[in-house]
Amino acid sequence: MTISAELGVSELAETRFAVSPLGETVAALQLLRDGGRQAPNLPWVRWANDELAVRPLRLPRVWPLVASPTPTRPEFLSPAPAGANTTLAEQLATMRRTPAGQVRASLARVFGDRPPEAAADLAAAPAAELRAIADELRAAYERLVAPHWPRMRALLDADIGYRARRLTDGGAGALFNELHTDLHWADGRLTMSGFRSDREVRLGRRGLVLVPSVFGWPHVMIKLSTTTQTTLTYPARGVGLLWSAGTRPAGAAVGELLGRTRAQLLQALQAPATTTDLARSLGVTASAVSQHLRVLRAGGLIRGERSGRTVLYAATGLGRAVLDGTDP
Repeated sequence: MTISAELGVSELAETRFAVSPLGETVAALQLLRDGGRQAPNLPWVRWANDELAVRPLRLPRVWPLVASPTPTRPEFLSPAPAGANTTLAEQLATMRRTPAGQVRASLARVFGDRPPEAAADLAAAPAAELRAIADELRAAYERLVAPHWPRMRALLDADIGYRARRLTDGGAGALFNELHTDLHWADGRLTMSGFRSDREVRLGRRGLVLVPSVFGWPHVMIKLSTTTQTTLTYPARGVGLLWSAGTRPAGAAVGELLGRTRAQLLQALQAPATTTDLARSLGVTASAVSQHLRVLRAGGLIRGERSGRTVLYAATGLGRAVLDGTDP
């Protein structure tokens, strides 16, 4: 059984990539709900459980929406990113503007006629409850995602760069057919296999948004209904390497030793990334990144390896030891 969507020339012309900090936050909560059965993200799950054991995070409105036994979640919790550098605050603002009718329709699709109390409260007062939900999601992001966001963002940006090169080298077929084994594109139609029934998806306005994900690994997901652009979330490349150097964010001592920007770069380079990827994820110029990379490379903390026309940088064993405070 498949889910399919028309993806012809006009839809392809408006298809784009984006990164979703809000989508990663919701996926992180679902990963904790599932008990961390995703092997590549198990180090993060252990870290998050340890953090929450010391200082619990109360999410009375959000948790019932994302931790329910239903196979789907309300679509408005993770609206399509408006652009390549959409921030968490911008996505939360979009979520808060979801029309009341759309909120109620989404809750009905997910929970039917037996919604949890939090969903019933949301349906009764969407505007007020969405504001409270936004506050809880912001708190979840700051506690669980933000400490690791620089290297997550570098990984996601590196994935987008790779996919863009595949599109350039092999066209739309090469791009979509390599995103996931269940995903195929041919003759103007996109299909996803492995579902209980056949379903046709009508894309939202302005094509499709392709969103790489760390915490959504190994699944590919497409929104079945949305008031924004339709998103297709797929597993980013290299997630298995993301936590290989541990989950502890760069501490204050590393920042004092290297400087804040170099410490952030070293943290981000736990997964390979290009200069452009790093500049975009950290919000600094490419020339500034290049200067800092030269210093880190001269100190043996990172290495560079050419991949086609670009150079991928990554932390060395010494660089990882500096971040972790261990003996190299």
